Amino acid sequence: MIPTRAFGPTGVEVPVLGQGTWKLRDGRSAERAIRVGIELGLTHIDTAELYTGAESILAPVLRDHREQLFVVSKVLPKNGSKAGVARACEQSLKRLGTDHLDVYLLHWPSDDHPLAETIGALEALVDAGKTRFIGVSNFEPGELEEARRLASRHPIVCNQVLYHLGERGIEHELIPACEKARVAVVGYSPFGSGDFPPGGKRSRGALEAIAKKHGKTARQVALNLLTRHRATFSIPKAETEAHVRENAGALGWSLEADDLAALDRAFPRPEANQPLGTI
Repeated sequence: MIPTRAFGPTGVEVPVLGQGTWKLRDGRSAERAIRVGIELGLTHIDTAELYTGAESILAPVLRDHREQLFVVSKVLPKNGSKAGVARACEQSLKRLGTDHLDVYLLHWPSDDHPLAETIGALEALVDAGKTRFIGVSNFEPGELEEARRLASRHPIVCNQVLYHLGERGIEHELIPACEKARVAVVGYSPFGSGDFPPGGKRSRGALEAIAKKHGKTARQVALNLLTRHRATFSIPKAETEAHVRENAGALGWSLEADDLAALDRAFPRPEANQPLGTI
């Protein structure tokens, strides 16, 4: 069973591991994998209007399982005006075949529209019953604080950011700040972008040794590490049943203190105050 934790200030218990949908290639295979993931408890489903075709792939899944799913989508910054947010949300709902989202995010900060206007438009969607909660993605700590200040009626419940073994900078400031503010941190691309595991032979060797010690795979060790903080969630993509079953086996066991120390040596955090990585 996939463990759950409170999703920011929402009071909703959400699986620590979910399912991402960025760059899905084979629609039929992906749909089957997502359905298997739901059976295994991976009911946090993440998508976006940017992810061409993903929302449509999810539509039949939502038709069969909507009540048990926690569904997240995102609006592009270029659509961040009052009218643009409303229109983009309606289009996502239509593609997904549902009447509401669980969380709707601004995909990244930009100067396309005033942040106050975008946040106000997101809050209006909550008032209209189009989404239960709102959040942001790829926001630095200062940007997140500004978004939280501007959200006067409905809180910012999460910040979705890049987080994998080669991108651990958020552990310095962002994760502690979010834990203090009760904002969920949703890490995307937990295996990087085609370069798993990052680093050289020594780093890979350390990861494999820990995996062997626990009878797990290297990917399962990575997911376990990335979800150990009380505010963190992870949304790995899986397009095959084997891959989604591997992801589901990442939790329900614990890394030991010497494992964590070895992983810190093998995949060191960068210096503090480095900009967030993005994909």
